Amino acid sequence: MERTLYQWFADSAARHGERVALEVGGARHTYTELDALSRRLAAEIVGACGEPPARVGLYAARSVLAYAGYLAIQRLGATAVPLNPAAPAARNRAVAGAAGLDLVLADAALRPPVLPAATLSLRLDRLDAPPRGLPDTLRAGVDDLAYLLFTSGSTGVPKGVPLRHRSVDAYLAHVVPRYELAPGCRVSQTFDLTFDLSVFDMFAAWGGGATLVVPGPYDLLKPVAFVSRERLTHWFSVPSVVSMAMRLRRLAPGAMPSLRWSLFCGEPLTVRQADAWRVAAPGSVLENLYGPTELTISCTEYRLPADRSRWPEPANGTVPIGLPYPGVERLVLDGTGRPAAEGELCLRGVQRFPGYHDPGVNAGRFVAFDGVRATPAEPAGATVAPELWYRTGDRVAWRDGLLVHLGRLDQQVKISGHRVELGEVEAALRNQPGVHEAVVLAVPDGDGEPALEAACTGVGLDPVALVKGVAAVLPGYMVPRSVTLLDELPLNANGKVDRRATAAALNG
Repeated sequence: MERTLYQWFADSAARHGERVALEVGGARHTYTELDALSRRLAAEIVGACGEPPARVGLYAARSVLAYAGYLAIQRLGATAVPLNPAAPAARNRAVAGAAGLDLVLADAALRPPVLPAATLSLRLDRLDAPPRGLPDTLRAGVDDLAYLLFTSGSTGVPKGVPLRHRSVDAYLAHVVPRYELAPGCRVSQTFDLTFDLSVFDMFAAWGGGATLVVPGPYDLLKPVAFVSRERLTHWFSVPSVVSMAMRLRRLAPGAMPSLRWSLFCGEPLTVRQADAWRVAAPGSVLENLYGPTELTISCTEYRLPADRSRWPEPANGTVPIGLPYPGVERLVLDGTGRPAAEGELCLRGVQRFPGYHDPGVNAGRFVAFDGVRATPAEPAGATVAPELWYRTGDRVAWRDGLLVHLGRLDQQVKISGHRVELGEVEAALRNQPGVHEAVVLAVPDGDGEPALEAACTGVGLDPVALVKGVAAVLPGYMVPRSVTLLDELPLNANGKVDRRATAAALNG
């Protein structure tokens, strides 16, 4: 039977009520307590709106109110729209305005948001007494929207991505048993609620009856210490966290003995990163996951063999993204729209989103496939037909029966007429002695033609030697004209490398 997000939590609350569901801010909350708190918050929301709302913003982060508030929105059958308190006010106003919120539930302990929607600011210490008229849970249908997230758009306007309960249910039905999530498991919560990977953190943990463990303000700067102190069994983060731990020399052999599962997603996982984490967590199974927000959190997986000698070694130095989940279909299309061994990855199936919040953004993002060739499809109406394929914009290749991520289509550039994959140049730099991280950008030269520039982090690096090292393994047109050394690469709010900020650092 298909379940909504709230039903995944409620089923565990019914079975494991006295188990700890959430650890945050030094306090523990059982499933029964978290369920009761979410019910009280749901009553406050209905009281403020006068009726059950359709769409509720959540202005909270890493607090009890953030997690109970998310559950309160779900139990009302409403769509959750997370807002990031750390984001500029203008960004939150743009998201709230585009989403058409009925209400914003805000943590009164934070700076009050200035948003174009009614705001209900609450403090949990004022919710001790149950309010009157506690609402019954209002069931959403599996085809209703569970959440609406906004990603950066190419035009500079936030792009709304809605996901249905049916899609998240199919995802959870796969990952909860795969990662053996059950009472006694302790799961990291590394992602901001505006990042779709946080849905795994919360609902895969709660769907299995596990405990969600929320890091403190500085814990993500010292992930190994956090894992060890909290005895985590499941870790999920972007690979950049590994690079940070490597830079601080925290990945000592056996440093994380409690870990049983280590999952990475959100950006390419390099073989070097995976190897360093493996040494520090020798009892952990490592998996590399891939998936755009539009395909519900993640949709392909590759499990690295326990035997290090059996690991694949792709030419670009990244771990394969593997094969799709059950219920997700894939096509790899060349520039003419025909199936190929290398090209753009296109996906469809139960995890595919129904189309962007603004239907105008759907243009150019979908194709129809007749079995021979794909052709552009312009969706009619607000909902995209399920038979259409979503164009991910990611270049992949089949290597030994597995998909390998080659980078974004917009990261393929031409230098002197030659096609150059920036990921390949980055891999060559990462292979140089002492290099921890590397980013390569195509920037205009004095004539307006693209030229390669690189930024690296590491120990004891010489920019001239790095350029010579790359020149020793790649053709001349693929060698960066310069390398800038940085203490660390700029990251965006989701922990990914911020290429725009890196470009600014190169120019500075």
